[in-house]
Amino acid sequence: MTKVVLMGAGLGGIVMAYEMKDKLGAGDELTVVHLGTSYSFVPSNPWIAVGWRKREDIAVELEPIFARKGIGFRSEGARRVHPQENRVELNDGTSLPYDYLIIATGPDLAFDEVPGLGPEAHTQSICQIDHALHAKTAFDKLVEAPGPVVVGAVQGASCFGPAYEFAFILDTALRRAKKRDQVPITFVTPEPYIGHLGLDGVGDTKGLLESAMRERHIKWITNARTVKAEEDTLFVEEVNEDGTVKKAHELPFGFSMLLPAFRGVPAVKDIEGLTNPRGFITIDKHQRNPTYPNVFGIGVCVAIPPVGETPLPVGVPKTGFMIESMVTATAENIAALMKGEEPRAVATWNAVCLADFGDEGIAFIAQPQIPPRNVNWSSSGRWVHAAKIGFERYFLRKIRQGQSATFYENLVLDMLGIKKLKEIHIEAAE
Repeated sequence: MTKVVLMGAGLGGIVMAYEMKDKLGAGDELTVVHLGTSYSFVPSNPWIAVGWRKREDIAVELEPIFARKGIGFRSEGARRVHPQENRVELNDGTSLPYDYLIIATGPDLAFDEVPGLGPEAHTQSICQIDHALHAKTAFDKLVEAPGPVVVGAVQGASCFGPAYEFAFILDTALRRAKKRDQVPITFVTPEPYIGHLGLDGVGDTKGLLESAMRERHIKWITNARTVKAEEDTLFVEEVNEDGTVKKAHELPFGFSMLLPAFRGVPAVKDIEGLTNPRGFITIDKHQRNPTYPNVFGIGVCVAIPPVGETPLPVGVPKTGFMIESMVTATAENIAALMKGEEPRAVATWNAVCLADFGDEGIAFIAQPQIPPRNVNWSSSGRWVHAAKIGFERYFLRKIRQGQSATFYENLVLDMLGIKKLKEIHIEAAE
């Protein structure tokens, strides 16, 4: 009997649970360790923050679904991984032994690295559903008493898409409330240019996003180092190419949402051989940790080097389809190891992204996500907003049904030539 433990039931973890279960035999065990009992669709958090969604619209209770599929579930959360002992220590003091461990925890949010940052201090966040609900309260106050808005991300951040989305969604929501004319919006980012996204751009994301910001009267500051946040003022240093200060900005705000830098969660941080200095899981091309070959990592928790040099730290995002390709590769490789074979599956890390603006949006396809690319395409229009709504409904429906993918999803991806796994060519023995 093989015991597989999966840490995390977020976007990657929930799909991983379904795909891994399908690979196991009748006598094998899969146990998911998660803090709490529900999954929520994180890409909808910007809509939560302006009141376009409620918690119940995007949340799914996991226990009945896992029970129906024969997947074990521990909602205490993990306290510490002990890879030399092949066990995960849970927050209640008990431990789960494993033959294979899959880490899909997502990140720890490093609000403390910038004084005054975060929902417990002076700025809002949309990283978690509770943060988004907190931001909704602040948004309501903004509508009642309009004032300046600052949106963006701090140095070291790696998830820029939601920051852009939220700036545009705020613009749309304020226009609908007839308050946009009273609310100047400034976008601050450590990116060297608008639309860099931690990927050195995809297609013409620079031109498309700059044009959209000009059209909607959103000002921006790039190469921006956030120094601190006070109750109603953000202190930002705009830097030169060599990192020296070009200009200091004091930005007053009535509402501010800034995405933090990410780091590894405490359960894995500072484990020699497992993580890098930021606490992210180090993996090889098979999603496998080099030091502990029975440990795999997927999603935001894995270590990926930055794309090129930038004046300020700019991380690489781990987008939805990219994560799903990691999931499929990991399931295939653990199944191979269980058969006594070597892992062969390699994720493509292709990216298919929809950035919603509340009434229109920008879509891009990057194959692979990390340049140089075979496909480097972006486009904009009202169809993107409709597609984002459709994807939200589709994804939540398949999660509630306990499916990792449907026939129609695979058919569409095949028609578009978008693959989750790289083709592996094996030379015949002479």
